[in-house]
Amino acid sequence: MLEIWQQFKQDYLIRFWNPTAAVIAAGILSAYYFGLTGTYWAVTGEFTRWGGEILESMGVNVSDWGYYKIIGLDGTIFSRIDGLMILGMFAGCIAAALWANNIKIRMPQNRIRIVQALIGGALAGFGARLAMGCNLASLFTGIPQFSLHAWFFTLTTAIGSYAGVKFTLLPIFRPPLKLKKGAGKVEQADPQQAKRHFRFGMLIFSIWLFASLYVMQNSIKLGFAMLFGLGFGLLIERAQICFTSAFRDLWATGRAYMGKAIIYGMLISTICVFSYIQLGASPKIMWAGPNAVIGGLLFGFGIVVAGGCETGWMYRAMEGQVHFMWVGVGNVAGSTLLAYWWDSLAPVLALDYEKINLLKSFGPISGLLLNYGLMIACLVFVVWWEKRFIRKAKARLAATPRDTTA
Repeated sequence: MLEIWQQFKQDYLIRFWNPTAAVIAAGILSAYYFGLTGTYWAVTGEFTRWGGEILESMGVNVSDWGYYKIIGLDGTIFSRIDGLMILGMFAGCIAAALWANNIKIRMPQNRIRIVQALIGGALAGFGARLAMGCNLASLFTGIPQFSLHAWFFTLTTAIGSYAGVKFTLLPIFRPPLKLKKGAGKVEQADPQQAKRHFRFGMLIFSIWLFASLYVMQNSIKLGFAMLFGLGFGLLIERAQICFTSAFRDLWATGRAYMGKAIIYGMLISTICVFSYIQLGASPKIMWAGPNAVIGGLLFGFGIVVAGGCETGWMYRAMEGQVHFMWVGVGNVAGSTLLAYWWDSLAPVLALDYEKINLLKSFGPISGLLLNYGLMIACLVFVVWWEKRFIRKAKARLAATPRDTTA
């Protein structure tokens, strides 16, 4: 029995998980999350509320800000579905990182990285909230909601990320390497520390799990929010799910592994969400206007500059990577800045445009087929780009002169 436990522990709690399987699992979980709580898996809306609450604690009155009238600022992080879900994500990330002994304070190697984190994080937060959602609500969980705005956001995020890749290749973002004597030595893991970390991770996991079940006795939605948050956190940390890498890797190295995984996840979750909608659930549909286009461009550019998206910075920050803690600060700041400017921007960029539901515009079956057709088109493009990139790389390698004098 002990041998079975040790094997399970090594295979499923310590080793990294297969990203494709994990993203598909996240897609299925997000669909159930929608059905059970009435909302989708999203994070930046809650980050914006945190910014509003921070301002209120400083004496700023945000009650008349239009953005907070839309997303709501009632209650606290402990009484809102999004708030408890995000706390659950943090708990899941910490538990998973502790299981694998993958927690260690790691400082940025250069000051420019902190600047990148803050500016990139702020741009991403601003863009996400302008579009009414980040890589989750306006992409991974937004597309399965059949909201046209999510397609606008996704396509422009791809364009923005391409520009971000080109921008971050500038010399200013490539500081000279500082070689240190002995830097190549591999640090030996402390078995006792690994055991302590694993036990602490199990403690956090157990406390949050039982707290979720306890809360569920009084509020089913809040209890499920805590439980699903825990699951989302485990998935993104153990599988290292980061949407930034999906876009950045595609443009920089031609690697499409994470991009394909994300599309597979949406293909699965779409039919699940569709079934809930047919049973009477209301999909989350947002304005399909310039706000989604501009927001996507800013978000795509920002996540590449920062080095991580919303899910990416969350699990990396919980692993002790200080750079991504700054990305989180930038996210909250950028989201809050958008809330401040919303009343000036919204009439021009969002409110005069329709909230287009593909299922209503084209009919249930045609809308479903259209959504699937667009996702399959994205998959075909990603596969084509990957093969094209590899083919060009091989051609360049073959054309490189070789030294035959040796």
